[in-house]
Amino acid sequence: QVQLVESGGGLVQPGESLRLSCAASGFTFREYDMSWYRQAPGKERDLVAVAQKSGEITNYEDSVTISRDNVKNTVSLQITNLKPDDTGVYYCNAAQSWNLGPLIGYWGQGTQVTVSS
Repeated sequence: QVQLVESGGGLVQPGESLRLSCAASGFTFREYDMSWYRQAPGKERDLVAVAQKSGEITNYEDSVTISRDNVKNTVSLQITNLKPDDTGVYYCNAAQSWNLGPLIGYWGQGTQVTVSS
């Protein structure tokens, strides 16, 4: 079955960096758009970055960089200069069209990132 397993979250101080990873299995990874979302406490899940199956990359915030490895079936999110506003649960999403991800895509269980001094 489809599995998306996120890792790399934790408690960090403002200004530090993190690299989140999502390991995918159970589907043909290279045929799916991969996205990262963040859900801050009490808020909706927001799209942070997309790595399309075509190779096109879109980072929706200046401090994030998404990358994918179609050999290892992983997608990563590098976040630099972390701020308290970056706190939340980060989710990996897989969908054949990224814009339909929230509706019909696959989700991981999320990884918590807490930015606090």
